[in-house]
Amino acid sequence: MIVIPRSEKRQKERKEVPEFPTLPPSGLETRAVNGVSLTAFFLVLTATVVLAIALGLWGAHPGWVVLVSVAGLLAALYFLFAIKVANQWEKAVVLRFGKFTGLRGPGLFWIVPIVDTIPVWIDHRVMVTPFNAEKTLTKDTVPVDVDAVLFWLVWDAEKAALEVEDYKLAISWAAQTALREIIGQMDLADILVGRARMDAELQKIIDERTTPWGITVQSVDNRWTRQIPQEALPKASPATLWQTSPPAAALGARSPALLAS
Repeated sequence: MIVIPRSEKRQKERKEVPEFPTLPPSGLETRAVNGVSLTAFFLVLTATVVLAIALGLWGAHPGWVVLVSVAGLLAALYFLFAIKVANQWEKAVVLRFGKFTGLRGPGLFWIVPIVDTIPVWIDHRVMVTPFNAEKTLTKDTVPVDVDAVLFWLVWDAEKAALEVEDYKLAISWAAQTALREIIGQMDLADILVGRARMDAELQKIIDERTTPWGITVQSVDNRWTRQIPQEALPKASPATLWQTSPPAAALGARSPALLAS
């Protein structure tokens, strides 16, 4: 009797678990400063230093020098964090004290530091998301690997930011689960021959799931479908073979142990 270590068993179990997509957070990168705000910060800071030095040389009261220096520093910090720039394909979601106030961009815009925050930058370009389904059984119980590509875009930035935590990861999960669902409803011959119909049904299902998030699916392309050889599949246990064999149905699906007794 061969004993398999627990560590190897755990590794095999982990390999059998389907891997779901893990994408980087969608638009959650911090943009505290940009080139315009940084330039304004240094200009105001330089002007403040020059003015403070000039006041000191003119014999002004030290209190005025300190007041001008503090005011100039605060103004420089305000410009540093208040000026924002959104690219042509982006929209910034602005929250004021945690409440949605509107969308900003593209181009140059202002916010009130501390009061306003930008948690998400929404990309309005057409996005490409590859997804697949591995070792998925068709309707006629044939295991297949299917690889597809999803083309989609955000048409409502407000919904994409407020209705779902991470819209890129959510649409990737929705696409993969829809693909597995479609494969389970079709025979292998239908999948191989009717790719156009499969792509259309996939697009319809994914679009229905993502419309509440402000996302529309433009197209789904099935890149390739591969039937898994029977030799590559894990061997079934005797109990599983007994349940799926014709004698099991004829004998009322009784186990071999009961028949032996």
